[in-house]
Amino acid sequence: MTPTTTNTTDASIPRSIDIIPWIPHLIIIILGMVGMAGNTIVFWLLGFRLRRNAFSIYILNLALADFLFLLCHIIASMLGLLKFSYTNIIFRRCFYTMRMIPYIAGLSMLSAISTERCLSVLCPIWYRCHRPKNTSSVVCAVIWILSLLTCILNRYFCGFLDTKYVNNYGCMASTYFIALYLVFLSVVLCVSSLALLVRLFCGTERMKLTRLYVTIMLTVLVFLLCALPCGFYWFLLNLIKNDFGKFDLSLYMVSLILTAINSCANPIIYFFVGSFRHRLKHQTLKKVLQRALEDIPETAENMVDMSRSKAEP
Repeated sequence: MTPTTTNTTDASIPRSIDIIPWIPHLIIIILGMVGMAGNTIVFWLLGFRLRRNAFSIYILNLALADFLFLLCHIIASMLGLLKFSYTNIIFRRCFYTMRMIPYIAGLSMLSAISTERCLSVLCPIWYRCHRPKNTSSVVCAVIWILSLLTCILNRYFCGFLDTKYVNNYGCMASTYFIALYLVFLSVVLCVSSLALLVRLFCGTERMKLTRLYVTIMLTVLVFLLCALPCGFYWFLLNLIKNDFGKFDLSLYMVSLILTAINSCANPIIYFFVGSFRHRLKHQTLKKVLQRALEDIPETAENMVDMSRSKAEP
């Protein structure tokens, strides 16, 4: 009788322990599915249903970056789940690297949005008269190319697939470059956002609050709280190049979950800001998203005009 009882207890304990590492990956997969659906709706509406302007092009590319980031998140988490059964998966580290491309692109898009909005407020005459028409498209194309080249060079020097640190000096230099680039983008994002806040709430000539301001500020705030710490944590992982304990691994998984929350939160922010103070009974997603990107202060006259437009067939 004693051998059977010990075997059953020994067999049951590992099963309960092995379930714990699955939980972060399952959370990331669930968040990724929800976020990919939301970003797909935003990308479809901005790309095919709404008229594009300077800021909607940035939001469209940001939705694409969030979609690709969540897709890489889901694939990496699925491979992480398979790792418990199949330890030698060649392409697992490849998807960890591919996540950096949309991450850097998303941070660059937010910095560009905040900077351009700051210029439109601080230098309105120059912005309206001397700004080229295709600035947003050119900036987005440059951001994607720079993000792609940066991550490819970093993976080239640090080793593809399971080959670790082929060139230590090149890997360290590319890692430092990415870290400095992230710091530069973070400083630009914070300075431009603070300038907008100061211009909005301080000074003799205060600006009127618009939904576009609220959308930008909420998106930047969520990114700074959820996604930015993960970028610097990835930098520390690549820089130290040591095996981490359970505590560091738990911090890493929490940072991954926070980045997934950030990419899921952006569509929610758009639709929340667009539907604020409006009933959702007769509203479509197109109107809600269009209202979230409006740069017109909500006065009594505007509210009356909006109610009249709703009443018209």
